[in-house]
Amino acid sequence: MQSVKQQQILGYFIEEAKEHLDTIEHGLVDLQGTMSDSERVNELFRAAHSVKGGAAMLGFDSIQRTAHHFEDCFKHLKEHPVQIDSKLEDLFLKGFDTLKALVEALQGPFGLREEDAQQAVIASEPTFTELQKYLQALMKKGSGSSKNSKTAIASNATAQTTAILKAMLHLFRQADSTKSRQQLVALCNRLIQVSPTTKSWVTVLQMAQRAISSSYPQGVASSYPQGVAAPKNSYGVLAPIVIRDLKQASDLLISGRVDEILASQNLQKLIALAQAPKSAPQSLQSRRQSAPKQQVSIALEPRAAARTLLEVFNKSELIEIAEFLMKAIQ
Repeated sequence: MQSVKQQQILGYFIEEAKEHLDTIEHGLVDLQGTMSDSERVNELFRAAHSVKGGAAMLGFDSIQRTAHHFEDCFKHLKEHPVQIDSKLEDLFLKGFDTLKALVEALQGPFGLREEDAQQAVIASEPTFTELQKYLQALMKKGSGSSKNSKTAIASNATAQTTAILKAMLHLFRQADSTKSRQQLVALCNRLIQVSPTTKSWVTVLQMAQRAISSSYPQGVASSYPQGVAAPKNSYGVLAPIVIRDLKQASDLLISGRVDEILASQNLQKLIALAQAPKSAPQSLQSRRQSAPKQQVSIALEPRAAARTLLEVFNKSELIEIAEFLMKAIQ
């Protein structure tokens, strides 16, 4: 009879193994989708490896051997992605049924009996043998077309980036406006989707977005809605820097030299300039010094004088006047 400690350890293993089995099952049910995400393939590999390791520690040889089959297969998929078809899915799921049954048997009234476990393993061997052979055939078939596939991907990425950069250049040649800047930012988002998992590529495009959305042109405040600050950098300044950076980054991306993708110093300067604090509004005193002298007639009656001041000065100026008066009174 098992000790309390042994039962506790077994319970932990069963609980953890069932979580790993859920991960594997979900990945196999949508194997095509799983293969499109390398991290999901890694999760399958880690799940099978964990079940194998736990079973080995507890002496469940049948579970260890079955999980090891899956670990090998998932390693193949990690290193050599293949075209998924219904036959491959069926073989994986058929083998998974054996692994799941072995783990579930641990919770039965008699546990996992050695005789039953060995019979299950023997019965599943033809399935795993066929699975391994079929995977090898798919990998061999895929190796011949991998070079063509990479060429096709690179060609497609080149076409995408070229078309988007042309569209951006067309917008830069138009009149500056809030709408055109929003369209430029949207085109940067489309470029990000060309390789959304490449950190250096995404970083440069996000910096370009910041330069476009926060660097405004001089002298075109009338084209912006009321309340929108007058921009600092015109399209004439932005266009050559942004287009050059993005073209260079796309060339490096397509050639596989992603570690060399960096924002130029000019692009960084654009962002720094755009984020520089705006100069504070002139005080009443400085305005008086720079503006032509204007005289205002003030009535001797206090209320009438106050009404005149309210008509002539704005709120901040009135506060400044009040401060002067309070100091004078003191």
